[in-house]
Amino acid sequence: MSSTRTLIRGGLVITAADEIHADVLIEDGRIAALAAHGTAAAGTWTADRTIDAAGKYVIPGGVDAHTHMELPFGGTSASDTFETGTRAAAWGGTTTIVDFAVQSMGHSLREGLDAWYAKADGNCAIDYGFHMILSDVNESSLKEMDLLVEEGITSFKLFMAYPGVFYSDDGQILRAMQRSSTNGGLIMMHAENGIAIDVLVEQALARGETDPRYHGEVRKVLLEAEATHRAIQLARVAGAPLYVVHVSAEEAVAELAAARDKGLPVFGETCPQYLFLSTDNLAEPDFEGAKYVCSTPLRPREHQAALWRGLRTNDLQVVSTDHCPFCFSGQKELGRGDFSKIPNGLPGVENRMDLLHQAVVDGHISRRRWIEIACATPARMFGLYPKKGTIAPGADADVVIYDPHAEQTLSAATHHMNVDYSAYEGRTVTGQVETVLSRGEVVIDQREFTGRAGHGVYTPRSTCQYLN
Repeated sequence: MSSTRTLIRGGLVITAADEIHADVLIEDGRIAALAAHGTAAAGTWTADRTIDAAGKYVIPGGVDAHTHMELPFGGTSASDTFETGTRAAAWGGTTTIVDFAVQSMGHSLREGLDAWYAKADGNCAIDYGFHMILSDVNESSLKEMDLLVEEGITSFKLFMAYPGVFYSDDGQILRAMQRSSTNGGLIMMHAENGIAIDVLVEQALARGETDPRYHGEVRKVLLEAEATHRAIQLARVAGAPLYVVHVSAEEAVAELAAARDKGLPVFGETCPQYLFLSTDNLAEPDFEGAKYVCSTPLRPREHQAALWRGLRTNDLQVVSTDHCPFCFSGQKELGRGDFSKIPNGLPGVENRMDLLHQAVVDGHISRRRWIEIACATPARMFGLYPKKGTIAPGADADVVIYDPHAEQTLSAATHHMNVDYSAYEGRTVTGQVETVLSRGEVVIDQREFTGRAGHGVYTPRSTCQYLN
């Protein structure tokens, strides 16, 4: 195959570390070189294709380390397939996802993983990796963890919530953490006290409190903070690192900050929905609040300041989406008259990069921090860096030309996720993806999709790069 070269000229290249007006040379799917725009070196470069990025940002493709395509949940399945979901991700400037393969109770990790390989294989528009959800911690699944780490599945999610579905008790959690302390894997934790929450759900329904807003009221902030604290202590006992997913509450951030102040290898992720939405959305009338049911739940607006502060101080390191869409019609409606039957999850894989750019515009974070929390840190956290998450010689040419001045209105009418509503309907944001390259191939060209299912490849991962 002949060599293909692409040159991106005249943009502001932004990585987690630098901002530089530079030209970027891409050869055979990788970044070949960068040179300051207008220098003699850059002037000698020739290419098959030149992209003019003057007045635009040139940023690494986003890494969304928390998605759930085709996830079975509550008698239905997430509405985005790997094909529709990865295409929507590309439209939003995300070029790598790490999705969750699920072990079912009574089955092996291998069976669950193979089922997810089969769902994704040949269907993805962008590159993908997998985490493994452990639903059944026992002697054989603990042994399988070691084999998965060798295969490039280096992170394992456990749930302190959802008794009877994904729930693990403290003993199972401790055993999995002990295993990860020796095999190099990273335990990801859904930290909510599910046993206590189930009691509160039952009591609320008995009182006739059935509307979506009660979903937020029973899943108490203190039960997220308590579970976060408990997960940290169990990880300390096991001598294992810990990554807490979808942190939504100020009190949970405080637990992470206290652990990090002790120098513990504890990490936290939040999601755009917790930064931009609140219990006001859950309380929308006529069952509209069901659109916003996810777990951990949306919190009162005053928690947002603590989350932004955590992102600035690095007590929270990553923003992922927890993209798990269910259509309002026919799926979210399963919970009419009983909030506990509303499938948990929101669409967001297409909106994350834009919402975080809006946070730059609003002064919550810097441009480099935007790239750090959305691209570089998730890549490092999950063993994909520097192949993913940066623009540097040798890195995969996953590159986004981003127009920081374009205005757009987020809406279900124009998004590409396979879901009948937007969680951000009518919200105007500044900044828009213009062109996206995945391993050097243009998959979005001036707001036209030119990619294809099957371009995206499975990407094995090394272990967490924050651990020595």
